[in-house]
Amino acid sequence: MGQKPGNGPLSSGGRHRVDRERIKSRVEESLRPLTVPNFITLLRLAMIPFFILALAGHDFLLAMVIFVLAGLSDSLDGFLARALDMRSVFGAYLDPIADKLLLSTAYVGLTINQGQAVVIPVWLTILALSRDILIVVVALVLYLAAGVRRFPPSIWGKLTTFLHVVTVTVVLAANVWAIPHWAPRACFLLSFVFVMVSGAHYIYQAARIVEGSD
Repeated sequence: MGQKPGNGPLSSGGRHRVDRERIKSRVEESLRPLTVPNFITLLRLAMIPFFILALAGHDFLLAMVIFVLAGLSDSLDGFLARALDMRSVFGAYLDPIADKLLLSTAYVGLTINQGQAVVIPVWLTILALSRDILIVVVALVLYLAAGVRRFPPSIWGKLTTFLHVVTVTVVLAANVWAIPHWAPRACFLLSFVFVMVSGAHYIYQAARIVEGSD
């Protein structure tokens, strides 16, 4: 005998209700801001004013400690988000914002000549900030032109960020201890190369995405 509509294991109306509940649950999970990883990310943001004060006071050892702790917190929040299954849309946006603010603050602060022994060259800071602005502009253009919502970082972008972290740490260390003069210069050169390569690669990725959407 044929089964009457609505008498099956899950009727059409029931399926719609289940789908709605599932979607609602996913939205709530993705938007939940008060998770342990997000709290750690917020703490990283809260460290930035203290980092600025340490730089302004020429306390480069304290600035380096704060910067290293902030870097460790970046690794920790990512690990906990995956291990505890606490990934969220809020965290996905907050984490890179915190990273960019910390690195941009460090680059600008260590470029301004405050009498420290070693500074980050102005040209490198301008290039690094210009690359970040380029990425934001490219992501916005992709969203408006092709409806692309996700523009994940490439391996070149990740390596560039890593080199920025190393550069800041080495420059801070050079203002605390006597380290070889070639160390910061090598960091500047490598950062320059990777800023240029990663910027070009982002443009290449964007062009391929736009071509694929036509």
